[in-house]
Amino acid sequence: MKPLSQLRLITFDVTDTLLQFKSSPGQQYGEIGALYGISCDKKVLNNHFKTQFRKMSQEHPNFGRTTGLGWERWWQTVVKDSFKDCDINCDNEKLDQVAAHLLDLYRGPEVWQVAHGAYGLLSFLRSKGMTLGVVSNYDPRLRHVLINTRLRHYFQFVLISYNVGFEKPDPKIFLEAMSSAKLENLEAKECLHIGDQKSLDYDGARNCGWHAVLVDDKEKYPDIDKEHVFKSLFDLHKHFIKTSGESLFSHTV
Repeated sequence: MKPLSQLRLITFDVTDTLLQFKSSPGQQYGEIGALYGISCDKKVLNNHFKTQFRKMSQEHPNFGRTTGLGWERWWQTVVKDSFKDCDINCDNEKLDQVAAHLLDLYRGPEVWQVAHGAYGLLSFLRSKGMTLGVVSNYDPRLRHVLINTRLRHYFQFVLISYNVGFEKPDPKIFLEAMSSAKLENLEAKECLHIGDQKSLDYDGARNCGWHAVLVDDKEKYPDIDKEHVFKSLFDLHKHFIKTSGESLFSHTV
């Protein structure tokens, strides 16, 4: 990977890179459903969630931005249809209440946990004068999520696919990141993207001439150069400081 001294811009994915869910969507949906008297097996519900998420992503890409559905209706449909697929008897009004509750819940810090090593790595990179940004396939709530998890202040800019109108791996979103960095004569070879998905993050960035690394603790990508894969942001931080002569624990929140 390119030495840190030769990079000028580093961008991060959010979900499963900087932030992780405290519990699966099925678990979280099931708990909120129970508050409204709706009972459903959480593992079954989680499988239905995955199915509905894929279905809606295909039919209404970019959280409904592409087709004009809108992100709120997009998520309402995912939530309600995930429950309906469980073959439970519940009225639409209750499902509307559950969906509204969940849409608001995922805006706050209660369902998220900051990934191991994130604060330390971001503090270290900022101390080196690095320009940092977020490039995420998400809806407008992400800005609130980053603020509520004490991550927003590390970044010069946040690019949300719904707001800009295109998703990773579309080259346009990486070009938009270079523009948002406001760095004179910035070149693709001076940019690094950090994410967790091969097609969206790794391939998307590299196809634009960027450098890329993956955070993968499950060895999902054995074919990718091992120098481009790290088990955690903590391990990536250790990699960056190898030649810096600094203590790994000298950078905190």
